[in-house]
Amino acid sequence: MIPKEIIEEIRYRCDIEDVIGSYVSLKRAGSNRNGLCPFHSEKTPSFTVFPATKSFYCFGCGAGGDVITFIQKMENLDYVGALEYLATRAGISIPNEPSVGGTPTVSRRRIYEMNLEAARFFRGALFDPEIGRDAMQYLVGERALSGATIKRFGLGFAPNDFNMLVNHMRRAGFTEQELIDGFLAKRSQHGSLFSLFRNRVMFPVIDTSGNIVAFGGRNMTDEKPKYLNSSDTPGFKKSRILFGLNYAKEYCAEEMILCEGYMDTIAMHAAGFGNAVATLGTAITPDHARLLARYTKRVIINYDSDEAGQRAADKAMKLLDEVGLPVRVLRLEGAKDADEYIKKFGADAFRALLGQSSTAFDFKMAQILAKYDVGQAEGKIRAARELTGLIATTYSGVERELYIDAVSKRLGISAESIANDVKRARARQAREVAQRESRELQMAARNFGDRVNPDAAKDPAAANAEDTLLGLMLLHAEHRAALANGSVALTVADFFTDFGKRAYTAILAAEQSEGGFDFSAMGEHFTPDEMGRFVKLREERAMLSANGIEVLTSAAATLVERRLAREAKAAGDWRYEIERRRALQAKKNNGSKK
Repeated sequence: MIPKEIIEEIRYRCDIEDVIGSYVSLKRAGSNRNGLCPFHSEKTPSFTVFPATKSFYCFGCGAGGDVITFIQKMENLDYVGALEYLATRAGISIPNEPSVGGTPTVSRRRIYEMNLEAARFFRGALFDPEIGRDAMQYLVGERALSGATIKRFGLGFAPNDFNMLVNHMRRAGFTEQELIDGFLAKRSQHGSLFSLFRNRVMFPVIDTSGNIVAFGGRNMTDEKPKYLNSSDTPGFKKSRILFGLNYAKEYCAEEMILCEGYMDTIAMHAAGFGNAVATLGTAITPDHARLLARYTKRVIINYDSDEAGQRAADKAMKLLDEVGLPVRVLRLEGAKDADEYIKKFGADAFRALLGQSSTAFDFKMAQILAKYDVGQAEGKIRAARELTGLIATTYSGVERELYIDAVSKRLGISAESIANDVKRARARQAREVAQRESRELQMAARNFGDRVNPDAAKDPAAANAEDTLLGLMLLHAEHRAALANGSVALTVADFFTDFGKRAYTAILAAEQSEGGFDFSAMGEHFTPDEMGRFVKLREERAMLSANGIEVLTSAAATLVERRLAREAKAAGDWRYEIERRRALQAKKNNGSKK
């Protein structure tokens, strides 16, 4: 366990505004700071930093917590990993190798050490004249990579052997469980350990800090899968990292080239296009889009020209537009992918092609027009209907006007007619959004779909009382004291939801401990999403004027009453429930008479 005083020192030295400001552009909003949320795509800021309480909260997606929680979510780290990250940033030394809650797990640092040793093994195997002969021939002969490029990207080879890597890693001091947790080995049905990567050219995945966080392996035969990629580990989440970004970050301030695979990226870098990156065996995610937005101003999508590649390009355009990144699409003719194109036509031809890349709208318009015979009235009508729907989704009015003009000229239909259709389409979309939001609000009011507190929907009255009580406890020390010393009578048994029980127990235990309550220390026992809920409860109470002892007492009384009602119902004693309902109705009637 990391000592509490060290956690406090880390939190003190790592000012939340400075840390978050290195990821998010923040603007002053009274005493707080606002910006675009880095955890979901938005165009209107809903992300708020509260310097007074050293916390943050997004009113759009519900992300929230303190500086430790922010780094957990931003860098895909566990609680201890986030503390280590911030400690390094602040120049603080953490003693020993802690584990959360006493549960031993492979640490992020250990994952990095293990991957570095595995990368050395793979590299040694590749350069071995016997073991790596075929793999080297593939890279140098078939793929035309230079020795310098092979070394720059740390390429290697996993021998076609079940035990070589495992035995090497054991000798290097790594345990079997560490190899399994790091996705380097797996246990067979008979209980023996075997290497997951075999007979594959290996591509180390390196983060922007220079750590080897994962591997991708290309099979040397036709056996499936062609590419095998590391699964998520304590040091790696594939939806949040881009292959090649460790180098591309130095060349991509204005423009980034988004590729489909390892070899395309490496070929581009070798040809002088150092701003190329690729996703790792998965389609682009919202996290990838937000990561790109942190490093560049524009993205050129360079996916394969087959049908799957074009579908992937469509998804990428949508996600990149959501984070406000202008997009262009590269059309390759005479080659399947960038690697093949550069080999056939050279780097200069590829550079010229980049300058001729299409805008996202031009690319989509070409796709739509190719589907219909626009020389016929029916085809023209269908194409116009689809194109107006596409234009209607465009946020910028200036862009919509330009696109309307382009479609008008291409289809020979007046711009006024197309503009009217776009206006109707936008009105229809607005109605659909309003209806969806109304449904979501109704569901939220009844606590349906609450991932943090799924029990809340089963008894909304009890859940609301719990929220009130927890918010008051988080906001004011005197309320924690009142519950701790028993002046307000309440026990954990009075809570209905599991989340409420755990939160109440943790807050009360911290309050009664020698060091007292510390919000940051709760991150050791609760997930980042749960920490976000705590900030929400606290800030919602802070915005209300009535937060006195009478509100706390009322919430506690409601919880006790709800517990008694549940117990009576479980015992089949309906008389209590009937009397309780009569009392509530009488109270309501008296209020209406007044």
